Amino acid sequence: METSTLARPASRQRAKRTTRGRRTAVPAVDQAPSLELGGDGSDLASAAPLAGPTPLRVGVLDDDSGFLLVLAKRLEGLGWKHRVLAPAVPMKRLAAMRIDVLVVDTAVLGARSWSWLERLCQASPEFRIVVCTGSSTVTERVRGLQMGVDDWLTKPCHTEELVARIESVVGRLRRREPREFEPVMVGEVEIRGDRYQAYVGGRSLGLTRREFELIELLAAAGDEAVERELIYEQLWGYPMLRSDRSVDVFVHKLRRKLALASPTWSYIHTHWGLGYQFAAQPVEEAEAMLLDLDSAREPSPARLAA
Repeated sequence: METSTLARPASRQRAKRTTRGRRTAVPAVDQAPSLELGGDGSDLASAAPLAGPTPLRVGVLDDDSGFLLVLAKRLEGLGWKHRVLAPAVPMKRLAAMRIDVLVVDTAVLGARSWSWLERLCQASPEFRIVVCTGSSTVTERVRGLQMGVDDWLTKPCHTEELVARIESVVGRLRRREPREFEPVMVGEVEIRGDRYQAYVGGRSLGLTRREFELIELLAAAGDEAVERELIYEQLWGYPMLRSDRSVDVFVHKLRRKLALASPTWSYIHTHWGLGYQFAAQPVEEAEAMLLDLDSAREPSPARLAA
């Protein structure tokens, strides 16, 4: 059963040791603003989707009492709704919640944090995921982003920066509304915007949310190649660093799923120095074209002799 950290009775409040050795209790629900929701989160799941000026709904998975107090005041000032969730929330129920963004401190999940994040991203929730946790390595942050996390912020951080990150990732979601729900057919692949999924012969490709966003973006470009930098900005919301290979990693994952589901067709074509194009070609034609491109890049024997 899902419980809220804020909603615990005062006699059962969890204490947390601060850096100065003092212990402070997480405030009761009447001391900090939150959503008026049932403990099982069922009303979150049944709430109507957000649209227009409706206040943002933020789920928070954290047990840092000081952080929660400061964040609650800031969200209240913005008129946003928020709910502090317990780590034991069932994954299916969490993925179905009608929230805009989930802020997660992976420290509360302990050793299972990576498997938990991976399962959540694979569940393709409609909300965004922002990790806000303690010190982490570049490898860990890159792993999280490649897994499907929308943003990663390191504590200690200012609440204004967290709010800005939330507005950024949620803003990308809202700018795409209203969505085009008409199925798009490319070769054997049917892209369904209403289901955030792609199918071959009625069978799902099992795309994660970010993999679906990638195939949707490439398919929307028609026969045009999409620059890697543009793909990154559309999917992550900020400019791509020169050494970042996240786009290539996701293209590789998507290609592999497409090849398994539709092995006689090739869909994603690399335009060297530019980006990627999404178009259905029989495998034989695609391989022949690739050989021609490789030959064009290799110096001829005469040029080598010179």
